[in-house]
Amino acid sequence: MRRHGTLVPGALDCVSMLSSELVRSVLDSAPDAMIIIDAGGTILFANRQVQPMFGYAPPEIVGARVEVLMPERFRVKHTGHREGYGRNGRVRPMGMGLELYGMRKDGTEFPVEISLSPMPQARDALVAATIRDVTERKLAQKAVEEARRDAERANVAKSRFLATASHDLRQPLQALGLLNGALRRMARDPEFLEVLREQDLAIDAMSRLLNGLLDISKLESGAINPVLAVFDLAALFDQLRRDFAGVAASKGLRLSVDTPRVCLRSDATLVGQVLRNLLSNAIKYTERGSVELRCEARGAQARIEVRDSGVGIAPDQVGLIFEEFYQIGVSPNSSRDGYGLGLSIVQRIVKLLNLRIEVHSTPGQGSVFALEIPIAEGAGAQAGVDHPPEAPKSAVSARRILLVEDEPGVRNAMRMLLRIEGFDVVPTATADEALERLRTERFDLLITDYHLESGRTGTQVISAARELHGPNYNAVLVTGDTSSAVREMQGDTHLRITSKPINSDELLAVVRSLLAD
Repeated sequence: MRRHGTLVPGALDCVSMLSSELVRSVLDSAPDAMIIIDAGGTILFANRQVQPMFGYAPPEIVGARVEVLMPERFRVKHTGHREGYGRNGRVRPMGMGLELYGMRKDGTEFPVEISLSPMPQARDALVAATIRDVTERKLAQKAVEEARRDAERANVAKSRFLATASHDLRQPLQALGLLNGALRRMARDPEFLEVLREQDLAIDAMSRLLNGLLDISKLESGAINPVLAVFDLAALFDQLRRDFAGVAASKGLRLSVDTPRVCLRSDATLVGQVLRNLLSNAIKYTERGSVELRCEARGAQARIEVRDSGVGIAPDQVGLIFEEFYQIGVSPNSSRDGYGLGLSIVQRIVKLLNLRIEVHSTPGQGSVFALEIPIAEGAGAQAGVDHPPEAPKSAVSARRILLVEDEPGVRNAMRMLLRIEGFDVVPTATADEALERLRTERFDLLITDYHLESGRTGTQVISAARELHGPNYNAVLVTGDTSSAVREMQGDTHLRITSKPINSDELLAVVRSLLAD
């Protein structure tokens, strides 16, 4: 059998240990470079893997000091470490937590991992070192780290885009909708009114599509993080009743909403978005009869159901309704009422909240969408009390409204709409200007955008107004990103939070409801 490793002449201890050709062959067959050194740091043995790794043939390196295999800047410190290891030797990795480097014969450096093992059988203190070239692993780790940084930068860029889109893309749609509403109230010619009605439908379709796409993008990008907390379900149900009473009444539907006496633990904002999408869908697909929002306690869970007497869903379509852009009974060539994004958003939010949604439906009879949410500890649920839909509010006589909006187009459009309806509107562009007005003048209502100049927010303006005029000061918060705003001021009966772009009829209904309270 051919000898591959090389022994320094006279190293009797090592010869006695490695006298077997089988042992030498095993050492030479190891995938890593291996060397044996004595207490003085002299290399007594080197296997054949040393040559492709370091560029030294075994006979060249045997008899040399081990420091020749490392960069010069490490050699002095290594001598001290080596002597310390000789006194307290044990099997362990070398340089734990440090970046280790070897040096080839040609002077180039490369990253290594080294494992040390004392050889107690020898008369002199010998140490075996296994050396592994980790260049490829380091390159892979570097690539992974660069990919992670790229992904983080991409997420930051996406978050910036979504924030910009949520605000800036909604602004022109907001202005268009408000101007359209103002024109409809000024026009008298029937054909002109018909044009404006068609324009209003187009603006509404654009708004719903933009909102749906932005919501899905936020959910897919991870920009939305649930904030789990205990919240009163009755307050959420009451808000939903107010939000949907008008649209249900306009279709001649009966809206029935429970008043559950229960507190849940989840993200109130996201749960509210799920229920809003389900109620909107139920009203959309129901031509006659009723839409119901129910709650029932089942052990530690509250089962919330949205029921309707609408068209129902065929069994073979139930599995498709949560796909993007899928609509019940809509063929590719038929006209669309909406874009089929609502239930896709529902499914993503339900998954994000670690909940489950059930669907039961009978074609021609209606559908039931149900989800169960944990009841907060110490809270129970009682049977709901059915409330009829609110009666439409009558027009309110001229009242003073302070308007805070930093976007000139939206500010002017909202001012014109409100003045056409008979309100005395004082428009302001900044939070400071609004606060100065609030200190010196009296207003019946405050309408403010959420994102204002220089990082200021509408919630700060509302809080300042209430410090000046009391905690029941009526306000409307208009925003393209309701999540943070809702959490700050959730359950406030003297506040209405509307999502951009809001159409003129919805805005006026909100204003009248607050001023009539």
